[in-house]
Amino acid sequence: MVSVNLYQCGLLGDKRRGQTKKPPPTGGDSMPTVKYGHDSIRDLLSLHGIFYDPELWENQLSDIGCVVEGIDEEGVEIEVFPDRSDLLSVETMTRATRAFLYSNSTPPNLKVETGTITMEIEPSISTIRPVILGAVVRNVNTGSTEEERDLFIQSLMDHQEKLHLTLGRKRRLASIGVHDLSTLAPPFKVKAVDRNHRFVPLAMNSSMSVQQILDSHPKGMEYAHLLDGMDLVPIIEDAVGRTLSFPPIINGSHTTVKDTTTDFMIDVTGWDERACEASLLLVCLSLAERGGIIESMNITTAEGENLVSPNGKPSKHILPERLLERILGGKIESEVIHSALERMGGRLIETRTATEGPLNSNRWSDASVGEKIHIIEMPRWRFDILHPIDIVEEIATGIGYESLGEAHSSLALEGVPLTRANLIRRINESLSSQGIQQVQSLTLSNDSSQFKNMRWDEQGEVTRISNPITIEHTILRQNVLPSLMEILAENRHHELPQRIQECGEVVRDHCNAWRVAWACAETNAGFTAAKGIAQALIRDLGAREDIAFEPLDDNTGPWIPGRGAKILIRDIELGTFGEIDPLVSEIYGLKVPIHAGEFDLLALAEAIPDPLI
Repeated sequence: MVSVNLYQCGLLGDKRRGQTKKPPPTGGDSMPTVKYGHDSIRDLLSLHGIFYDPELWENQLSDIGCVVEGIDEEGVEIEVFPDRSDLLSVETMTRATRAFLYSNSTPPNLKVETGTITMEIEPSISTIRPVILGAVVRNVNTGSTEEERDLFIQSLMDHQEKLHLTLGRKRRLASIGVHDLSTLAPPFKVKAVDRNHRFVPLAMNSSMSVQQILDSHPKGMEYAHLLDGMDLVPIIEDAVGRTLSFPPIINGSHTTVKDTTTDFMIDVTGWDERACEASLLLVCLSLAERGGIIESMNITTAEGENLVSPNGKPSKHILPERLLERILGGKIESEVIHSALERMGGRLIETRTATEGPLNSNRWSDASVGEKIHIIEMPRWRFDILHPIDIVEEIATGIGYESLGEAHSSLALEGVPLTRANLIRRINESLSSQGIQQVQSLTLSNDSSQFKNMRWDEQGEVTRISNPITIEHTILRQNVLPSLMEILAENRHHELPQRIQECGEVVRDHCNAWRVAWACAETNAGFTAAKGIAQALIRDLGAREDIAFEPLDDNTGPWIPGRGAKILIRDIELGTFGEIDPLVSEIYGLKVPIHAGEFDLLALAEAIPDPLI
């Protein structure tokens, strides 16, 4: 008897032995931290005759955009930088390390065999889900034991969800469907249907209408907003009329990937062509690293054009030599460039004189006629490479920043301090003298951290990022204190006391401003300690009179009711301080008393004139 396990895309259970997500300390969404098992890494590297050395990963992996947070007997825990979405599976990670850590070069292209399966897209789809791509991957080695196959499928689906989060922007720009090819009957058709259309979705035993799925199915409710305002919705069906996918929501039940599946059909749909293409290539790449043979699909687009998908050819880039030398500080030989690019999964095609372009270029990134250029190929799935400067970064990383040497400016310039620089210096000196350590955090934040968690209202319009890389960084912050709370959360397992402060930039109503905040996690301290820090700060700045304190209304900020106050000088409000409410601290996973405060630098400068100016 053959045991068959079913796996539901996007509806996985809690068991993730191969890859796990690290829960964020603040209770919000975050870029996933992944854990790759030693056995999986070792098996994938051994296919290429490479011995796996965990210590090498720990010491050098950060150079390509990954921070090793820990290694235990089970595996290596890695936080992948937001721009390296090509490293979000154990297969793609080991492929990158083969070149970077072990000098085992990997080609920048993806081998794609010519396939016979077709997909026709109806014209009506062009306004509903305009980008439709697909591929077939056969003969994937999913493992020799049930445990290995289980681990592989969990890893595949986890990779899919990470791509949804990053490249797909939570399925808005791109969504991925992975299917068991043996359950399908090609050719495929993509068409628009009304919301009464019925099929059996994943995790269900009976058919449901599209509207019922959007109203009651977990995935339907989560992503229904992506189809707001659409009377017609897209579906993909096979030759016998079975619905295999309802993008970007859910697959049909009959296409569920099983632990016996070795042949896969992948569909990617969305609104952004680059995001869709990169997502498709990365899923195919992961399967190809396990021996899978990629086959193309012949697609008739909504405009009636013929498209062969996927395109495994590398992307070609032109890099002016003067840009490379200007940024890295000197001449770099072609042999060095070639070696550096091979470590990064790319390839130097040739170095020659430009014969096309402007006669005189005003931009570093443009090549003018007669100057030396480098023709470079990089993998098409490298979504982060958009500009020649990105190629310069790849070369610098491949060489190693420690090997680039030093370059000193030959031009002597006299520094002119900003008007606020003296105030910031005096603030830092005052807080440092009170035993509060200076830190620096990101200006990027999110609504939950800035407002909901801290019980603060928005101050004017919020400056939002139109195309955020992670859901943690969607706005420019209006307050500094939330950033300090997150730092305390990250260090909550370290010994107390922890006393930190930052003079940092904020953006309110689309205008830059500066604020100073402090936060102290320590026992046997509260409102009185916060008031003492506030008083010491303003007196160090020169305030001697007309100082007033007023209590804050309950729930106006993160303070315990009755233990929060604002400070004024001649009716100019400088800021607020107090003892953080345990209900707020709990959001950040903090269980120790915290007192804090935040002041406006503009108000400080207005209320307390600088004696040196």
